[in-house]
Amino acid sequence: QVQLVESGGGLVQAGGSLRLSCAASGRTFSNYAMGWFRQAPGKEREFVTAISWGGGTTFYADSVKGRFTISRDNAKNTVYLQMNSLKPEDTAVYFCAARSYRGTVYLEAAAKYDYWGQGTQVTVSS
Repeated sequence: QVQLVESGGGLVQAGGSLRLSCAASGRTFSNYAMGWFRQAPGKEREFVTAISWGGGTTFYADSVKGRFTISRDNAKNTVYLQMNSLKPEDTAVYFCAARSYRGTVYLEAAAKYDYWGQGTQVTVSS
């Protein structure tokens, strides 16, 4: 079992920044690819970004490229999501997820993730 706890969400004005953190516990963190997904009211959960187990490969949804950055610190069992130039359409509950996988394929596929956090709300006002 892996437990994931997100933090860092909140209310921010458009153009502002937030940094989300996801702390993992329970298994060897470095064995897991990590992803961030989000779900806005009335919409399906969507892929935001993912990072491979070692941090050497990252993927981003087109909607966040150039604005969001994913990183991980395997010594701290934590993955981060730096969000800059936030837009109202970024408003959603953000979830981190862990996948027991040391490859770099299909990291954008939510169905392939094994563990999920409870989510943290991000609200961007216009």
